[in-house]
Amino acid sequence: MKYSPLASANFPASQLFFLASGMIGWTLLLLTGCTPPQTEERVVAFVNGRPIAQSEFDRKWDELPEATRARYEKEGGKQAFLKVVVDDELLMQEARRQGLDQTDSFRDRVRYFKEKLLKDELLKDRMKDTVELTKEELDRYYAQHAGELLTPLKVRVSQMLLPNYAAAKDLETQVNRGGDFGKFAQRYSIDGKTKANGGDLGPYRKGLVIPEVDEAIHALKPGMVSAPIKTDAGYYLVKITALEPEIIQADLARRERLRQELLYLKRKQHFDEVIADIKSKAVIRVSDGSRYQKGTSGK
Repeated sequence: MKYSPLASANFPASQLFFLASGMIGWTLLLLTGCTPPQTEERVVAFVNGRPIAQSEFDRKWDELPEATRARYEKEGGKQAFLKVVVDDELLMQEARRQGLDQTDSFRDRVRYFKEKLLKDELLKDRMKDTVELTKEELDRYYAQHAGELLTPLKVRVSQMLLPNYAAAKDLETQVNRGGDFGKFAQRYSIDGKTKANGGDLGPYRKGLVIPEVDEAIHALKPGMVSAPIKTDAGYYLVKITALEPEIIQADLARRERLRQELLYLKRKQHFDEVIADIKSKAVIRVSDGSRYQKGTSGK
């Protein structure tokens, strides 16, 4: 017969049972306290038995563009978006039920987008340095397109050419007294290029007029007419007026287009450098009979 410490102490059988039960209970309680109970993740919907977890729904909500999320907020918030998530799951299940994900055309498209994403990841890493434009680069590019842009003056220029000083001085006086510059130019100007338009040259740009007239323009204020300007061709009168807001806005849009154009060129240059570096380490062979052989480069 095996020796039992409890039995040797002459405990009654009933007390031995309760003591053993208590020890087991305390052991289970300690184990339960050491291991926190596991809780199941909340499910927001079931679609044909497939659960949509709260975390999945929240992730899709967070991935929405800000404008789209704002629209859903106006149309019912997350409850409205849940309907879209459920509809998307229904479409996905139906597509798989029909075996559309097993067709050759689908697999080809998956492979194409997979390869594209892979290349995008490579370029994102190789082109992680942000390409930005400096003020000096942008100013140089604007200078190269000066003929397309307005200058800081932002004025419209009109001029008329008179045969002598007396005629020019007389018309200057009449314009300053309220006479119509454009009508005088149409009637008296000997400049055949601007006469029909009442002397209107349009918005001021660099190189628009001869140097003598250009110098006078910078000394004028909008609405003023210059004194007679002597040149080899005769005597000029010039007047400037403020530009219309629409023309100024068009110039700002043109400047932004040029900025985007230069930024594209700079980014393309960086991209070409990345490709050239990869190509320098590659082995490229083109079949001798290929009609595309000409112009192919590589080791």
